[in-house]
Amino acid sequence: MKDMKWYEEMEARIPKGEVRTRFAPSPTGYMHVGNLRTALYTWLIARHAGGKFILRIEDTDQGRYVEGAVDVIYRTLTECGLDHDEGPDVGGPVGPYIQTERRALYKEYADLLVEKGCAYRCFCEKSEDEESTGFEKVADPCRFVSKEESDARAAAGEPYVIRQKIPEEGTTTFHDEIFGDITVENKTLDDQVLIKRDGLPTYNFANVVDDHLMGITHVVRGSEYLSSSPKYNLLYESFGWDIPAYVHCSPVMRDQHNKMSKRHGDPSYEDLIAQGYITDAVVNYVALLGWSPGGEREVFSMKELAEIFELKGLSKSPAIFDIEKLKFFNAEYIRNMSAEDFARVAEPFIRQAVKKPEIDPAAIAALLQQRTEVLTDIPEKLDFFDELPEYETELYVHKKSKTDEAVSLDMLNKMLPVFEAVEDWCDENILTAMTDMAAKEECKNAKVMWPVRIAVAGKAVTPGGAVEICRILGKEESLRRMRVGIEKLSK
Repeated sequence: MKDMKWYEEMEARIPKGEVRTRFAPSPTGYMHVGNLRTALYTWLIARHAGGKFILRIEDTDQGRYVEGAVDVIYRTLTECGLDHDEGPDVGGPVGPYIQTERRALYKEYADLLVEKGCAYRCFCEKSEDEESTGFEKVADPCRFVSKEESDARAAAGEPYVIRQKIPEEGTTTFHDEIFGDITVENKTLDDQVLIKRDGLPTYNFANVVDDHLMGITHVVRGSEYLSSSPKYNLLYESFGWDIPAYVHCSPVMRDQHNKMSKRHGDPSYEDLIAQGYITDAVVNYVALLGWSPGGEREVFSMKELAEIFELKGLSKSPAIFDIEKLKFFNAEYIRNMSAEDFARVAEPFIRQAVKKPEIDPAAIAALLQQRTEVLTDIPEKLDFFDELPEYETELYVHKKSKTDEAVSLDMLNKMLPVFEAVEDWCDENILTAMTDMAAKEECKNAKVMWPVRIAVAGKAVTPGGAVEICRILGKEESLRRMRVGIEKLSK
């Protein structure tokens, strides 16, 4: 474990004036939309200013640690393009800072506060919950124990926590970039725990120490931490450290009255991806949950977001998560993807329904791109490719093309030998065969194509028309299905 001096030397190497932000999640589960937004805003502030974005895993609450949660954090940030810039070792690989690997450091700084009279050891027997939520200073006798007695009891091995010693009188004012200046009376603040009995720091203490040592200039977090900010400021002042700019973001809500919550079925980032949403669309939409770029434009690339992101666009009002609005963004992104990129993201969903290896998923993707809002819509549209579904002959009736069951039977019987004679089974030849038949019969093309499409798909609504479906199915399967149609219509 490196000592305080090493970290202070590291701090001195940080370029003056450099904007430095951090995303500091706790590994306690999934990455919900609010977490993702915090990470995104933090990353955008740094990138807009040409600064540094730091990743820090705040795992000091080991009781809430969830196995695999760190992997979720890494994977989400990587997929969303939120790359971080540095790790704990100079010249080493880029990695996150892990708070439990720095545990001795926090105790050194807490002891320094005890020496300065800005913190005290509390030997009272209280539960961990009480330690986490604070303790009224007027009710804690340890606040008034002399330093000599406190030192002696600690030396004798008596267990204790270290609490911040909040001034009993006066006020504390802090400035937030969104909410402005906020003043609180010190007597309303509790003597929060800084170091727990297990030697680990609380979130409230570790993040102040780390933010200072890492040179963090902008702290982005949820507005629920507004009430804790006066205590943070008092810690900064006790150490004589510069206070970072605070950016407290209003919550993301499910509706006007309820925050988003996994308990109520609201989706995490990974849920949204599993539900067929594109990462770029999710990130773009999340950026607009509480921030406005000004103007009418809403769709931006990550590079464009970094160029235009400014704190003045952030709102005090809670943001409502609208799944229909996200669906709109998703459809826009899908339509504007390259054919190759769409085929890549669509293939897993295509293969849920189309398992025959001879059928090319890219060929099917080309039919779907302009008709897809979310990727999970894809499988239900494709069930007929693997197996012709059972269908009623009423599907052959189409008033607009003046097609009924008798006409359809006639057209299928006429098209079957024509298709059998087609040697190069491609779009052009399939189309020519049907349009030539329409010309010969002096009818509209639809009068030929409708029966063929119903025969090969067994559905009235399909991605793509008769030509594309026949080509993808292949000649032999298309002819087989047409014979099935003729048999159905002949009964």
